[in-house]
Amino acid sequence: MPTRRKVAAPDSSTGVQARACDLTAMQPISEDVLREKYLKPGESSAEDVFRRVAHALASVETPALRAHYEALFLANLHAGAIGAGRIMSVAGTGIQATLINCFVQPVGDCIQGVDEEGYPGIYEALREAAETMRRGGGVGYDFSRIRPRGAEVKSTASLASGPCSYINVFDQSCATVESAGARRGAQMGVLRMDHPDVLEFITAKRTPGRWNNFNVSIGVSNAFMRALGENQPWALVHRAAPGKSLLAGGACERPDGLWVYQTIAARELWDTVMQSAYDFAEPGILFLDTINQDNNLRYCERISASNPCGEQPLPPYGSCDLGPIILTRFVRHPFGFDGTPAFDYKAFDKAVAIQVRALDNVLDLSFWPLPQQRDEATAKRRIGVGFTGLGNALTMLCQRYDSDEGRATAASIARHMRDAAYTTSIALAQEKGGFARFEADGYLAEGTFASRLPEALQSALRLHGIRNSHLLSIAPAGSVSLAFADNASNGIEPAFSWRYLRKKRQADGSTKEYAVKDHAWRRYRDLGGDVSSLPAYFVSALDIPAADHIAMMQAVQPFIDTAISKTVNVPADCAYADFKRLYEQAWRARLKGLATYRPNRIVGSVLQPSPEQANHSAGTAAQAAPDPMRSVIERCPPGALAAVAEKNRLLDNGGSQNALPAGVFQACGDERWPPD
Repeated sequence: MPTRRKVAAPDSSTGVQARACDLTAMQPISEDVLREKYLKPGESSAEDVFRRVAHALASVETPALRAHYEALFLANLHAGAIGAGRIMSVAGTGIQATLINCFVQPVGDCIQGVDEEGYPGIYEALREAAETMRRGGGVGYDFSRIRPRGAEVKSTASLASGPCSYINVFDQSCATVESAGARRGAQMGVLRMDHPDVLEFITAKRTPGRWNNFNVSIGVSNAFMRALGENQPWALVHRAAPGKSLLAGGACERPDGLWVYQTIAARELWDTVMQSAYDFAEPGILFLDTINQDNNLRYCERISASNPCGEQPLPPYGSCDLGPIILTRFVRHPFGFDGTPAFDYKAFDKAVAIQVRALDNVLDLSFWPLPQQRDEATAKRRIGVGFTGLGNALTMLCQRYDSDEGRATAASIARHMRDAAYTTSIALAQEKGGFARFEADGYLAEGTFASRLPEALQSALRLHGIRNSHLLSIAPAGSVSLAFADNASNGIEPAFSWRYLRKKRQADGSTKEYAVKDHAWRRYRDLGGDVSSLPAYFVSALDIPAADHIAMMQAVQPFIDTAISKTVNVPADCAYADFKRLYEQAWRARLKGLATYRPNRIVGSVLQPSPEQANHSAGTAAQAAPDPMRSVIERCPPGALAAVAEKNRLLDNGGSQNALPAGVFQACGDERWPPD
């Protein structure tokens, strides 16, 4: 049996067990990602990154406590509680860049200044977005406030060109900002299902070269889903008055003051969305009513958009302050080689508690691109403790990802994470003060996430308040999983494949191919397992029915106060009717969003498994007959934004679940851009 590194002894000063790496050598791709994204001048290892980050996060504590918390944060990093990409890359460097991965920015219905409700005009929003991206943040927007094509513009006696025309401008601005630096950013564009220009929005990316620097999603209401189920008509409406030609064509004003531009069968509109998702993996879906009903702060904010990966539905100027915990580090006796496999909940709870304090400190340490972002973060102190490596952890526990047992374990982990995080945040409120916008009655109102907390936590909330309005989020964690977790399965995902080829773009524009191995597979091999005949609990994403991907989200989402980033993998031969039913399943399950990825002759295959696994996956696009739309996609200009352009270049060349083509994001999403 190969030699394994010794587990470090518990740190008596912190109570956190620091664990050394399980494997003796990093994979080449992990070394390269660590070097390119996270190591700074003078640093040569993950240990150097950990020390820099721990020192920075402790710097906002009172002077007498800084050394104590620096040691605590360092031990927790070793234990597997890492920061999201921006934290690991920038904290402690002195660079004037944000530690926050993503934001949501508002866009109003005017060109300059602010509109009637105080939202920034289109070009002011464009300036704010450019500054945010220049400082390292991705941006999501709801463009629904912009008046539709053909609406009246009284001030200039003209007609509006509609939100899709302005998304073109945001797209080009993003490309220009990206060209000025190495940061890989992203944008998410959202339009409501009742906006008069929704059909143009749904189909816009079928035009070669259009919106290369955008992912897109549709905001869907419960009212639409009910109209869909009852085969009812659906009105496309806006508060802006239509122009004369639209009025002549039948546009009319409703009693509520909104103008009906067009009425269309809900099923016809839905079929347009579904066909696009089936063929192009885009748009994604946001279930806006579920998002807002569950929101702890629904008494003081309305959410209409998400960050680019979808795990954080956010209000205007809201931000993602995220930190995943590597679940594989808490599996004891993996695979049962030297005892019964078990998850160490006690150690995990401690790691979650310390992670809450660390992420809360990020809010005080970060550089904020805009004062509005700082003010929003200070008033509500949103953070997102999450996890990565769930699929691998279940495998190491000898549990199938698509089994009742696996889902029950995932739910138990999420419940522990919830309880430990909320308990810690309540204690922090007693020490440092609660978030400014806290109102107990609103926060605990019927239907909010907080109203489903255990009674003891609800009582403590009423008595002491809470430091952070939201505490939990499951992000893709792709790059950090490669760099710091030995390619553990990303976020909530199962492993894509146990071995596969990945092409990674180099700084000079060339590509380098890596033979990548899954962490659980490596661990099983190093413990003496026979990798030529893996046990049945080694189940990969391509082996799992799409409904079971959704079932895992359904098991975990009740314990997450924001959302989950996930890809629902759909086999190429999935019947279209079955595909559509997945979205209805997701809505009934009260997920906060959904998007899927189905390899097909238009978008191609994302990943290239090792040869012996190629026959194991569901039908492949390579065997399909040529499709004329595929040639259109292949002719798309690459775009200036590297992270999005890369998706178009990897159609059949192999890649990873971090390099998905055109628009794969989930619950909303998968990692649509590799965060630093």
